[in-house]
Amino acid sequence: MNSLIQGIATFQGSVFPGQRQMYRQLVRDGQHPSALIIACADSRVAPEHITQAGPGELFVCRNAGNIVPPASDVVGGVSSAIEYAVVALGVRDIVVCGHSDCGAMKGLMNRDLLKRMPSVAAWLRHADAAERIVCEAYPEGMDAKDRHHALALENVVVQLANLRTHPSVAAALAKGALRLHGWFFEIETGELLAYDGARGRFRPIAEADMPVAETSHAGSRLRAA
Repeated sequence: MNSLIQGIATFQGSVFPGQRQMYRQLVRDGQHPSALIIACADSRVAPEHITQAGPGELFVCRNAGNIVPPASDVVGGVSSAIEYAVVALGVRDIVVCGHSDCGAMKGLMNRDLLKRMPSVAAWLRHADAAERIVCEAYPEGMDAKDRHHALALENVVVQLANLRTHPSVAAALAKGALRLHGWFFEIETGELLAYDGARGRFRPIAEADMPVAETSHAGSRLRAA
């Protein structure tokens, strides 16, 4: 805690005074984040740090395994964050961000690790589809490291599918008001991959080129009819 207390003192004494006007404006005008990022709670993966975003620029929801439970009658923190971001804040983009060396994915690969963590085990059932994909659609001879990496990537795609089941997301996509993104952060190299929905694969994010997992086409079904 000593380092945290020292950090608070530095913020209050050296950082905040130079940003006082910005924080006052954020209170006066409210928050208007450009995107919702659903990321893993892993302490090594900080969306604001990776994107170099400042206060008020991102609405962030973090949990073990960057999980998005399918919409249901059970109200949860992730579901409420999604609904609030889309309906109240009007975000135009939602990102599901996975990462390398994910402990949650290691737990999926080895259920014995979760015996003393029943709540974590229950939570990770929302990623069972990703495990099934890797078990049945990937080569059997993959080594453990490659298998873990594949599972973490597939989990991002599965959570994007879960995201589409949320009524607020489905409606915003239908109105042409929302785009979905799947990102994957390679901790070792700092590289950020993005899921290209048109090609069905991840590729590096290049400057001025952002692959999109799914974009809106307002009224396309009506016009086709």
